[in-house]
Amino acid sequence: MTRSTVTAPPPEGFPPLLYQDAFINRLTNGLSALIPEWNLSPETTISLLTVSENATFIARDPRRDRPLILRVHRPDYHQEAEILSELAWIEALRAADAVETPAPVPTRSGALLGRFRDGADLRHVAAFEFMEGAEPDADAGLVPGFRLLGAISARLHAHAETWPRPPAFTRKTWDFDSAFGSRPLWGDWRAAIGLGPGGQDLLERACARLKTRLDAYGKGPDRFGLVHADLRLANLLAREEALGVIDFDDCGFSWFVYDFAAAISFHELNPIVPELQAAWLDGYRELRPLAEEHAAMIPDFIMFRRLLLTAWIASHAETATAAEAGHGTYTEGTLEMARAYLGASA
Repeated sequence: MTRSTVTAPPPEGFPPLLYQDAFINRLTNGLSALIPEWNLSPETTISLLTVSENATFIARDPRRDRPLILRVHRPDYHQEAEILSELAWIEALRAADAVETPAPVPTRSGALLGRFRDGADLRHVAAFEFMEGAEPDADAGLVPGFRLLGAISARLHAHAETWPRPPAFTRKTWDFDSAFGSRPLWGDWRAAIGLGPGGQDLLERACARLKTRLDAYGKGPDRFGLVHADLRLANLLAREEALGVIDFDDCGFSWFVYDFAAAISFHELNPIVPELQAAWLDGYRELRPLAEEHAAMIPDFIMFRRLLLTAWIASHAETATAAEAGHGTYTEGTLEMARAYLGASA
């Protein structure tokens, strides 16, 4: 998740904030001491760009034509081997010209990760080239962009199927157990603000239907593999007739059509979604076959993603994304979607 900044304290009942001012200041100071690793001059200024899973900073050096993006990884989320695996896939995608995405920038020693101490903890830092572009708007003008996004997704999936992954490659798996099991990666949707007993019962029934549907669908190689897993609007950079993809931080193993569900994150109730889905499928099928049995699962993955984001908001309440979603308002939208999801199966 990206493109979220620190916001006001969360509503009562949310967990303690991670990205408070003191923590951001420590990260900024740690980066300031580390910037010589990327041959940045002492005149470089560092400012916070976004906060979500990670804290992302922009480093502007008057001696360089373009700024550098520095991503400080969230504590206790990805292990070092997982981060290096993400960067390995990005480099392989760029080498194959499969997608437009910013290049990782190694340190002067050739390492893809920088590190600094934050008290007893070690913080990992990945650097990326700056890419021009703006987040697309979720309106009718987005339909052609989603056709292009479908084609991009097809190229990503095709590359993942044939790419000989390094022996040490390791990424998280985004399936029912990891999302909603005993140790959910993004927290428990049951912690959502404003969720009463009736709403919880409704979502429990939607969750049970999801599990039944996903178990029946399975994880065969024609439907499950390495995916971006966060291809939402905030992680796309539109410029002229191109569409750049950023933030592979959540890439991992999941269902291929889950990438469409991720693409409409926070816009699931927008009436334009059916048009976006049709455009995405058209763009995808121009480059890669996608049988109707897979397309038919898209409503399930939209519900899957919505429940996952409901949990994410509850566990990341300090972010602007959570505030913009409206906390309780977002929960109400999730309940509306669950009713429709269960009604469609009646």
